[in-house]
Order: sequence, then structure tokens, then C-alpha cells
Amino acid sequence: MKNSYLLSFFWMMALTSFAQTDSAKVKNKWTFYGLWGYNRWDYTRSTIHFHNEGTPGYDVPYHGPYDFTVYNVTASDKPDFNAIKDVANITIPQFSLRFGFFMNNKKDEGWEFNYDHAKYVVDNGQTALVKGTILGHAVNKDSVLQYPFFHFEHTDGANFVQINYIKRWKVLKSKNGKNSLGILLKPGGGVVYPRTDVTLFSHRLNNAWHIAGFVAGVETGIRIELINNLCLEWTVKAVYTDYLWCFLQYQGHGNANHVFGAIGSIASLGYQFHARPPHIRFRKKN
Repeated sequence: MKNSYLLSFFWMMALTSFAQTDSAKVKNKWTFYGLWGYNRWDYTRSTIHFHNEGTPGYDVPYHGPYDFTVYNVTASDKPDFNAIKDVANITIPQFSLRFGFFMNNKKDEGWEFNYDHAKYVVDNGQTALVKGTILGHAVNKDSVLQYPFFHFEHTDGANFVQINYIKRWKVLKSKNGKNSLGILLKPGGGVVYPRTDVTLFSHRLNNAWHIAGFVAGVETGIRIELINNLCLEWTVKAVYTDYLWCFLQYQGHGNANHVFGAIGSIASLGYQFHARPPHIRFRKKN
């Protein structure tokens, strides 16, 4: 993967620019930061269940009742990195966004809002077992998952939204504390917020964004801090996702659900600053 090698080169260049200087350390202040970057993902196989109460008597599968499962489906990501050069389209590629803070306590802990715009596309042309009922008729056979009869993707995002606890171990640090190299661990959980584009029985629906289920994950990697305000991260993240409500028709008629795991690589660049933490004062009772 050419993009992965470019990202590796970028981070190695950042590491070699690590500086050692003298100044006063940051004391009694938290470190607040924001990061923007891009990601790649690999997905486990997934079993997708499709269900619609429908209207009995319809001879068109899309409007009639169906309840079937497609087993062991493979899927790929869709990075779209060619859009990065167009500033107006920087959110089209698979991007990552983080906002957080370190409390700079003895354990070097913090908290983070963590958002990954990942894309999930069922591989077109694969053969999978389809089992269940369509219009009251039993189905149990291997079928080719091919557009326009069938296509399924979260390409306006599988979208993992998490709150993460952060633990950091600094392994290199300049005398003034402005430059450092640390190892991160970020476990957390949250919701999936996809926009599912599904074609079923030759009928397509590009859904609205909505909370569709839950995600839990853990992220680990390195964090480089330079000149006190510039921060860079290169991390690997593993997630477990449960999509419970992927709508198949307008007004919530028809539903798909599936579970899959994913592992991704994320490179991001950001800005940080130091400030005293907010204090909450309570009035004393008379």
C-alpha cells in the first residue's frame, strides 16, 4: 500500500526533527489539543441480516415481507485519498478527528473525544450463502452479491464516535519539557453514526445519518510533541462494532443489522496549548 509507506516516511521525518532545548516546565496546567488526520481499515467478515414486515400479497420483493441472512460477507475500505488535494473536499477521504486533554498528573492521564470517518463497502461479485424467506418463499443457496440486485455500504461513513480514556508514557523528553516522544493507550466506547447506502432487489436507498448501534475499541501508538504546540500521532486502532438499525426503506420500513471488527492505521497532526483546568465552586450552606 503506497499510502502507508508515505505515512511511515512522514512520521520518521518528524521523529528525526526531535529537539532538545532548555526552558521552564509546564506546571499545574492541563494540555488541551485537537488533531486532524486520515486512516485506513481492514474488516473482519460479517453476517448481515435483512428484515422487513412488508405488505403481504406484494409480488415485488422490495415492498413485500422478507427475512433473510447473508453469511460471511467480505468488505473493504474506500480511502479516497485523491480528494485531499482539493481543500473543499478534505472530509471526503477517510479522516479522523480528536479533541482531548491531558491532566498532566503523576499517571499522565487524560480524556478524548474520538471520531473516525471510516468507509465500509461490501465487496461486489463475491459469492455468499443467502438463507431465509423472501415473499414467504424459503431461500437457502449460494448467491453472487452483485449490483444492481444487491449492494451494501457505509460510504458516507461507518463513523465510529467514542469517548476515550488516555494513558501516556513519555520515553523521551527535552530539558524544557516542550519536546517529547510518548507511547499512548486509548480504550473507549461510544456509538456508530453511519449513512448506509443499500441496494436491495434493484432498489436503492442512500440513508440519512443516524445513530445505528454501538462501538468499543482500543487505540495505541506514538505521540510526538514539538516546540510545545505542535503534536503528531501515529496509532493503530482495533474496534468491535454492532450495527443494529441500518434502514432499508424510507420512514424506517425494513432494517439490516450486522456485527464486525476492524483494525485501522491513523496518522494525524494537531495543535495543543496549556491552560489551568476549569474549577467548579460550590457555595457553602449558611
